Amino acid sequence: MQWISPTRTWPRRSKKSTGSRPCFPLRNQVVVLWLCLAAGCSRPGIPLPDEERYRPTADEYSIMTYNLKAFGYEDRDGDGQQDDPKPREEVEAVVDLISAASPDILAIQEIGGADMLKQLRYSLRDRGVEYKDVEFIERGGYQKNIALLSRFPIVSRQSHLDDTYRLGNVELPVARGIIDVTIQITPAYRLRVMVAHLKSKVYHPLGQTEMRRSEARILGKHVRRALRRNPQLNLAVVGDFNDYYGSSPLRLIRGRESHPYLLDLRPQDFVGDVWTHFESALDLYQRIDYILVSRGLYADLVREKTHVVRSPLTARASDHRPLIAVFRRKDLPPRK
Repeated sequence: MQWISPTRTWPRRSKKSTGSRPCFPLRNQVVVLWLCLAAGCSRPGIPLPDEERYRPTADEYSIMTYNLKAFGYEDRDGDGQQDDPKPREEVEAVVDLISAASPDILAIQEIGGADMLKQLRYSLRDRGVEYKDVEFIERGGYQKNIALLSRFPIVSRQSHLDDTYRLGNVELPVARGIIDVTIQITPAYRLRVMVAHLKSKVYHPLGQTEMRRSEARILGKHVRRALRRNPQLNLAVVGDFNDYYGSSPLRLIRGRESHPYLLDLRPQDFVGDVWTHFESALDLYQRIDYILVSRGLYADLVREKTHVVRSPLTARASDHRPLIAVFRRKDLPPRK
């Protein structure tokens, strides 16, 4: 079952031009406002989200990390066949959210195969959001892969595809791999980005917690190796780490608490919430997606523009919310 159009782009909702703004009777406006408040669309006294206020200036750049939630083929109709794409309304919401923020660097998790990544890029290009370079790790026919898209050239690629670890007598790979690239932001400014999607909390007979901890340990080794070579490195480590901040996997990635290798940006939305994932089965809001940065990169952070996206579209698009960090395009002295 496939609804990709012959032009290789997803169908878009048609918008009829009205020529002028319609005038609704006051009674209708009150009804619409009541329905919106009843549905939790907004809170009294709190402005609606406006991505324009977070937009980077000419001397800044932005990074978004976003778990798209099964943006590939799955058995969605119960017929036993992994042939159903992500529903159209969910795809449109994903594209709307990304295009509204228009990040310079986009790290995504749970993207399907190369065809799905291509379709996403076409749809974003239709909205005026185009990326020069891409790094994509695809695991065979796996439908939950990771990718990085960049407006700036990727000048070095050292992604990790062959990492393994042992649990008992079993040798296992890091299931989704680890993206590791260097991006030339300006002639004088480079950024290194690592993207990971660690093992989920879904049951595994070998122990899902130990699997996630082992993957985190390997990611942490790559972080430490990079920072030993260049302590002032501009390094961002982003993605869905599937655990809370104080967990063992996060400690393995960040380093010792007294002097961590990486700092947690802990972005929040415009009302102050920091959660990034809603698990409907448990009615649980949690923070499991992260943007962690080296001290060298932290010095360039634009804190007031770093945020979690809060929008009615996020619930339609995915069970995760996008995180965005903004940085200056020049090296500043490290903050103490």
